[in-house]
Parts: sequence; structure tokens; C-alpha cells
Amino acid sequence: MSDHDDWNANTIAQFRANKGKVGGYFEGAPIVLMHHRGRKSGNEHVTPVMYLADESDPDSIYVFATLGGAPTNPAWYYNLRDAGTGSVEVGEERYPVTVSEVRGADRDRIYAEQVRRYPSFGEYEVKTRGIRTIPVLQLRRA
Repeated sequence: MSDHDDWNANTIAQFRANKGKVGGYFEGAPIVLMHHRGRKSGNEHVTPVMYLADESDPDSIYVFATLGGAPTNPAWYYNLRDAGTGSVEVGEERYPVTVSEVRGADRDRIYAEQVRRYPSFGEYEVKTRGIRTIPVLQLRRA
């Protein structure tokens, strides 16, 4: 098991043991566990990430494919985007979602709000400038 897999497994275990709350880097942040199937492997994956709730649509949340400011998008982004569906765990609830990519001015507005709340997201954007635009996905309760 890689350090990354070990970190994910520990974060997932904490999330489930504490009704959606975790410590460490994510302490106090809104966390979602995204369930998605690998495009190539077909394997089920669970990935913890921060999310932003849509204040005008209680059935929607937004996730950000930052990969810590790496030059490439994370695999989960492609898995969810290509499938168009998945499921999430928020707190103690798990439910299916539809997935759509947010683009243009809406993407920029949502990403800016995430940066306002969590400045480290601005650092990710600086690292990827000129390489890629960090994707934003809307996960909407199906």
C-alpha cells in the first residue's frame, strides 16, 4: 500500500468513525467521500476530498480536482466525469449523484469562493497556471 493509499484509508476510517469529521489537514473542513469506478480497471474507489455546498441548491455540492496543484488532473476526476454518475458519503448519509463539469464564469465564481474560504486552493491554482485549469465538478443528488 502506498503512502497515498494509506493516507486515504486512514482518512476514510476517521470520517466513518466520526460521522463525517476528520482531523489533520482536513480538520474542520467539509469532507465528502466520493465513490467512483475506475475507467480502466473497473474497480470501485473511494476518495476523500473537500467540497463546497451550493447555497442555493441543497442537492448539489462542488468538488475540485486540484491534486495538490500537480500538473495533471487526478484519476477520480476522469472516472466521475466520464461515468456521469457516482455516489457520495456526506456525514452519515450515502446517496447516488449525477456528475457534471462546471465551466466558464460559473466555474471561476465557485472556485473563487472555495479560495476565499480555504486559501490553499489559491496556491494550487498558482502552481497549475499555464499548465491546466483546475476542474470543478458538480455532484447533484440523483
